[in-house]
Amino acid sequence: MRKLIFVAFAALALLFAGSSTAWAGSPHFINVSYTVSGDTLTVEGKEAGLGNETQVHIEVTATAECINPGGHHPKAENKADVAGGGDFPVQNGKAVFSITVTADFQPDCSPPMEVRFTNIVVEDTEHNVVKRL
Repeated sequence: MRKLIFVAFAALALLFAGSSTAWAGSPHFINVSYTVSGDTLTVEGKEAGLGNETQVHIEVTATAECINPGGHHPKAENKADVAGGGDFPVQNGKAVFSITVTADFQPDCSPPMEVRFTNIVVEDTEHNVVKRL
């Protein structure tokens, strides 16, 4: 009986050791922030707890709205979903990223109107780690 249990544990250990998936500690975002310049959104930050992986894929999605000086969104068509992403190298279990997306409105969002970004979401698609800003 002991031999059977030992063989079962040994087989289980080999199964996990032979897996092609890298085992990370506990992936999570830290120091994530964003800046807006005109119709451009830049999200920067760091993901830690990545273990011995070589890279991660980070995606950013948001909604851009054209807002008038009164703080209102006047037309439904002056709203755009934006998205961008990239692969970032992992060093010492951490990855630093910067992703820039630009809203394209039809009609244009020109002064005195300004672009406001809402529903900003940062996601590591490989580990299903999500941060809402």
